[in-house]
Amino acid sequence: MKKLLVTGSLGLVGSECVRFFTEKGWEVKGIDNNMRSRFFGVKESDIDEEVDIRDEVRINEIMESFKPDAIIHAAAQPSHDWAKKEPLTDFDVNARGTLILLEATRKFVPKATFVFVSTDKVYGENMQGERYSDEYLGLDFAGKRSLFGCSKTAADIYVQEYRNYFGMTTVCFRPGCITGRNHKGAEEHGFLAYVAKCVREGKEYTIFNNAVRDQIHVYDLVNAFWYYINGPKRFVYNMGGGPTRAINVSKAIALCEKELHKTIKVKRGEKRPGDRDYDIHDISKFRNDYPEWDYTYDLSAIIKDVCNTK
Repeated sequence: MKKLLVTGSLGLVGSECVRFFTEKGWEVKGIDNNMRSRFFGVKESDIDEEVDIRDEVRINEIMESFKPDAIIHAAAQPSHDWAKKEPLTDFDVNARGTLILLEATRKFVPKATFVFVSTDKVYGENMQGERYSDEYLGLDFAGKRSLFGCSKTAADIYVQEYRNYFGMTTVCFRPGCITGRNHKGAEEHGFLAYVAKCVREGKEYTIFNNAVRDQIHVYDLVNAFWYYINGPKRFVYNMGGGPTRAINVSKAIALCEKELHKTIKVKRGEKRPGDRDYDIHDISKFRNDYPEWDYTYDLSAIIKDVCNTK
């Protein structure tokens, strides 16, 4: 039986990894520290074993004793807004925590496959304009990428360099908006899930930027991880919903209102630094490498899922 270690196992991506790989017959160990309750004020989840990825001693113990065949690193501080409140904590979690995991992998399971859930925010304003993002945009002159984007960029580069320098099998997936019914949406993170939550509960919604974002369901993202782990190829992939799953915030509100048969009040807020107007992903590189992979959720199915309807 193959073994998988999942960080951030209580989050949207991490919990789906646990479920998906368990159903595939893997032995899965998930670690989390419930920090999203501090980030966004959401209710803490039940957890069998609380582990912080910044705890180097504990991470080394787990890696040495469990000896995973693959690691999916989904733990993060994921919010632009929260990062500016505590930049040192943001960097400590996103950059230093990733480096601790990489080094533990190198020491104890150097042949394991290391999948890092990065972000398209590493590109900063290079993705501006009506264009699709691809892996050739470059990172040197990204412009505004927010403090969160900086910490994730540092982690992303370390993941790449452990492949280049030590010959490990590492990969950076750079997704945009990931969603699904288990997403604990908050105003500072996870806009589609938060839109659905506001409509469901009759809360006023603030539009800071009526931006276009493509949506990818968490199942489709984790399925992409599955394909990669079973046949690693390149070391950087963009991953998103593409043009057929792209909507602006106003349209997302309208679709959720229609699905839930409710309406809400909407107000305008000030646009936040580093918040792009247009964000759609070109995933042709991944599709060319893994032609058997395909989307399961179209936009209609995504809306139904985040609204928790059948």
